[in-house]
Amino acid sequence: MGTRKYSFLIPITAVVLLSACATPVSQDEMDSATQAQVPSSPENWTVSLNATDVQIDWVNTFNDPTLIKLVKEAQANNKNLQASAANVERARALAAQAGAALTPAVDLTAGGSRTGSPSSGVPTTSNLNLGLQVNWELDLWGRIRAGAQAAAASAQAVAADFRYAQHSLAAATIKAYLTAIEANLQVDVAKERVTTLEETLRIVTVRYDNGLASGQDLALTRADLAAAREQLITIKNSQRDALRALEILLGRYPAAELAVRTSLPDVPPSAPAGTPSELLERRPDLIAAERRVAAAFNAVEQAKTAQLPRLSLTGTSGGTSNSLSNLLSAENVVWQLGTNLLTPIFDGGRLRAQVEIQTAEQEQALAIYGQAALEAFNEIESTLDQGVVLMAREVELHQVTQQANKAYRIAKLRYQEGETDLLDVLTIQQRAIGARSSYISIQRLLLEQRVNLHLVLGGSFGN
Repeated sequence: MGTRKYSFLIPITAVVLLSACATPVSQDEMDSATQAQVPSSPENWTVSLNATDVQIDWVNTFNDPTLIKLVKEAQANNKNLQASAANVERARALAAQAGAALTPAVDLTAGGSRTGSPSSGVPTTSNLNLGLQVNWELDLWGRIRAGAQAAAASAQAVAADFRYAQHSLAAATIKAYLTAIEANLQVDVAKERVTTLEETLRIVTVRYDNGLASGQDLALTRADLAAAREQLITIKNSQRDALRALEILLGRYPAAELAVRTSLPDVPPSAPAGTPSELLERRPDLIAAERRVAAAFNAVEQAKTAQLPRLSLTGTSGGTSNSLSNLLSAENVVWQLGTNLLTPIFDGGRLRAQVEIQTAEQEQALAIYGQAALEAFNEIESTLDQGVVLMAREVELHQVTQQANKAYRIAKLRYQEGETDLLDVLTIQQRAIGARSSYISIQRLLLEQRVNLHLVLGGSFGN
């Protein structure tokens, strides 16, 4: 009698004794696997730079309140970022759902019925029932736990993706802002060119009327003026396109009506870059890739333990009565406790195939992480190198601009004195205008390099 009373515990005892065979994946194992995917890196970046921590709130280094305001507006209103934020909430909910399986599920049941037959004269009877049902799968092998950890790691990866999206949006907003400012400056250069050529045409026309200039000079001047006006039309269109691109990032209607400053900000000091070894723990996209590796390891563990027996406990308790007042009285309440043991025997290789699938996805996640780390190292080295090159170019272009303007002023005076022909003047003028345009572009590129550097370093964008 006593043996039958506790016979439902036999499956539990057997499975508990077997559970010692379970070997859940360890964090050290995952760390070793990810580290093996990353090539050995130097203590410092190849390009000479102070190895200090990445600067925080670097947007403030541009000293432009309008820019800071626009970055905040983009973070608040950009539709793509809002979609990414919703995806984070979805991933967190999925992780919570997966973790809920570790706890018992408790359900309340209630029902009632009335029976009777009008023709037989049998009195109508009522039946009420109220009870609790409990179901709980014992996670003896860690299958549910592995699934919950995989979902949690995936949620962390999605959250890191969102942080990287925030960084990328801030960088895109800043670069669009700088492009819009440069477009304004290039419009000013183009207008100045038109004005200068209009004045040149006036002078040439007077000289032509007085027999001091040739028809060729007059035709060349008119042709250059028409070309300058056409270029001004094109640059104004680029200006409107730049403003629309910025407005889209801000979540505004693309009306090309946004007002930006009339000069580029000063180039901030070069950003400290830290060391290569710190990058893997700092860049959100690399953190996301590492978290996907962790999710893949746990998914393999989940697939392996799915081949082992499953033990579930079920329990019910409740009362049945023909009246509500007696529903929960002691004589009407009954309970039941049961166990269920499910052991896979033959499934046509489905569970084994699932292990192979998850193992392949684990290898894929490791390879993706290794490639992402390589590309990140390359991005930083290239961006640092680009900064050195751009600063050297800026120095030379500044000199080009100064000397070209000086040569143009001299050539213009010599032409007015009849010491040189108009073709030489126009050629030098084109060089001076081109030099100024190039100098504006290099200043914008230097600013963008600072933005790119903070982006590839995973630096903070401030609030």
